[in-house]
Amino acid sequence: MQPFTKSATPPAFSSLPNSGLEVRLASRPVGLPTLDQFEIVEAPVPAPAPGQVLVRNLFMSLDPGMLMLIAGGSPLPMPRYAVGEVMYGDAIGEVIASADPSLSEGDLVVHRLGWREYAVAEASAFRRVDKAAYPSPSLHLGFGLVAYVGLMDAARLRPGDTVFVSSAAGATGGMAGQIARLKGAGRVIGSAGSADKVAHLTGKLGFDAAFDHHDGPVLDRLREAAPDGIDVYFDNVGGEQLRAAIEVMNVHGRIAVCGALNRQSTGRPDEGPGDLQSVLGKRLTIRGFTLWDHLDRAREFGEQFRDWLREGSIVYDETVIDGLTSAPRALLDLVHGRYTGKTVVRLTS
Repeated sequence: MQPFTKSATPPAFSSLPNSGLEVRLASRPVGLPTLDQFEIVEAPVPAPAPGQVLVRNLFMSLDPGMLMLIAGGSPLPMPRYAVGEVMYGDAIGEVIASADPSLSEGDLVVHRLGWREYAVAEASAFRRVDKAAYPSPSLHLGFGLVAYVGLMDAARLRPGDTVFVSSAAGATGGMAGQIARLKGAGRVIGSAGSADKVAHLTGKLGFDAAFDHHDGPVLDRLREAAPDGIDVYFDNVGGEQLRAAIEVMNVHGRIAVCGALNRQSTGRPDEGPGDLQSVLGKRLTIRGFTLWDHLDRAREFGEQFRDWLREGSIVYDETVIDGLTSAPRALLDLVHGRYTGKTVVRLTS
């Protein structure tokens, strides 16, 4: 390809797609969305202008937090989805046409322009990644870094700690439990939403104990699993599980607040941690965090994660859904606990 600048005439491209599917938010829901609030549209795909690239998306991420962006009023540091506009989210794809010298055709890139088969944007919106880093490009969308910084930075994990992880069969929870074990936790306990998921945690993922949060009061189940109390709670849920964790926490326990599945799955406000007397008496630390505050950990985690994968000491648990047209239903199924591990949509066969 001939060198060019952003002010130059766009290079000529051949054999580019004329159109591709994209998902738009059709209307703003009250509470949880329904399928008719998503619109799947075939839209034209423009050739990249100078300074832009065209990417064919291979996989896109599905995340419970997307429901907050759909409903509006999200506390997340991201703009909510606009009615009538294409939704967005993490995705990975291949550059198929480039009008910027920083990226070349064939490069593998991660970006935030998911929910569409093709993405066209300024080259700065895309970050090139190593094609050989993982067995599948989808692993670049994993939540291991979220789990890592939640444990190491927000919860200040120490060797010998007893760690409790809620929604432990999900994308973040499953990684958090395994990383806690690899980083020296003395005991790792998880909660999940079915007997099959409990067996998955103690079998495939190596948790020391797990329970179904539907099997009676969570406080009773947690006390049974952690008779000596817990030191760290990795909270993906809030609600009853957060209140139970506070009661079972040891003095100077630490809570990393990562998600709010209780609110996301019901569409109703969370009751919060309840009476804070225990927080005061035990001198507990409760810390919310987002990944964006800890991106400096990415290189460190990536190297360690690849080592763990090569050694076979960590399991990467993934559910793959085929086709963009399946994505809205899969998002609703995800929030209702129908999958384990990281859920991604495969956009190409």
